[in-house]
Amino acid sequence: MDGFAAVDFEFARQVLQRGIPALYFVAFLSTLNQFRALLGERGLLPAPELLSWVAASARRARMVGPTLFRRVRYTDRRLVALCVAGLVVSAALVAGLPQLAPPWLPMACFLLLWLGYMSVVSIGQTFYGFGWEMLLLEAGFLAAFLGSNDQPPPTVVIVLLWWLLFRLEFGAGMIKIRGGREWRDLSALTYHHETQPMPGPLSRQAHLLPRAFHELEVIGNHFSQLVVPWFLFAPLLALWIPGPVPAIVGNVAAGIVVATQLWLVLTGNFAWLNWASIVLAFAAVSIPGSGAPAASDPPWIIDGLPLPWLIVTCGVGVLYLVISWPALRNLVAHRQLMNASFNRWQLANAYGAFGTVTKERIEYVIEATMDADPTGASWQEYTFKGKPGDVRRVQRQYAPYHLRLDWLMWFLPLGRSLDDWFTVLLVRLLEADAATLALLRSAPFEKQRPRWVRVVSYRYRFATHAEYRRDRVRWVRDRRRVLVRPMGLSALPR
Repeated sequence: MDGFAAVDFEFARQVLQRGIPALYFVAFLSTLNQFRALLGERGLLPAPELLSWVAASARRARMVGPTLFRRVRYTDRRLVALCVAGLVVSAALVAGLPQLAPPWLPMACFLLLWLGYMSVVSIGQTFYGFGWEMLLLEAGFLAAFLGSNDQPPPTVVIVLLWWLLFRLEFGAGMIKIRGGREWRDLSALTYHHETQPMPGPLSRQAHLLPRAFHELEVIGNHFSQLVVPWFLFAPLLALWIPGPVPAIVGNVAAGIVVATQLWLVLTGNFAWLNWASIVLAFAAVSIPGSGAPAASDPPWIIDGLPLPWLIVTCGVGVLYLVISWPALRNLVAHRQLMNASFNRWQLANAYGAFGTVTKERIEYVIEATMDADPTGASWQEYTFKGKPGDVRRVQRQYAPYHLRLDWLMWFLPLGRSLDDWFTVLLVRLLEADAATLALLRSAPFEKQRPRWVRVVSYRYRFATHAEYRRDRVRWVRDRRRVLVRPMGLSALPR
């Protein structure tokens, strides 16, 4: 680092300015494919109804974050237009085109992505209530101030990205230490691979590894999340300590974060959470001589940065110094908040995941029949794209793509009652609604309307090696109870 300019972090900037918009591309694509069925005009939780409810009261207006749809009436077509615009801007940034211009153009592009996606998240309700939504928003905002190719990246912005990764990793580590006992007695990962929301193709193999390996996994997780994040800031010591040691320490810390996140990529489907962590880890990767020397030509160029741009980036640094206090206090709080935002713009957030680990996997299976009498009827299952269903099927790798309905289905058994959107989902299945069926892997009667649907709960567990050799199954399940008794359209109120 050379004062205001992080001259050795040019490679880091290139990864960040392409990796973050690549994740925005995935987020907008996921929204384009799923938002209308989940939250559109005829969605399970219609966004227009939320916006009408918000518009009726100034107090309610403060409960919803900033969104363009407060000023422009929501329609599904406008949602599509927003997504397409987001895809185009994201693709341009991934290709590096705006970065060829002065820094104000990439800044404008990243801020457009940030504001556009915030407009979606703010009305996304429970389907957008995940920590990686606010993580993507915050990363996009900070990436807006990394500058362009003709100047070195600002030191203050690189440090703010370290601070974001620190909150993400250390916050997750503290949540686990303060959370379930399984993280302290080292048993958490003997369950997690099996009970995680959406297992991947290698999750079963990971689950069947020896218990001693899972205990080492937990120890490694604690090390990578509670110890390693502190060393992300080591490159700052280069301002006072000459030599390669500070840069090496920062690179090693980044490498450990990348390695642990890649293991999570291989063994699960956590949307873009792990990929965002990997991209952010590159903020700590420095390569001496990778950038042009920081030249000064007072008073307009300081350490290679134009004075107006330096003022803007330092202003962002001051802003973050002020708004980060709640997140810093949360890290040391006895009752630590997980995935919490302390301002309407979702900046300087608190992060964390899996403070407790579910020890038993309960799945809600939706079944349908064409028989007139549901008593003694022949029932067939709806299958989802990501969550377990057919016991012989290998789970697919979907991340960084986000299957929102599958994730919400995992949360249902953890609650005390069924969410409102789930009842609407059953109605849409009775109607054979095409948009809803497109969210699923298969429907028992394709586009035909069933007479009845019901919901049955099952306990799932991974098959052992012996069970797989004998029955060629990857899951073993046992039926628990009928959760929702047969319901048909004729029985619903009109």
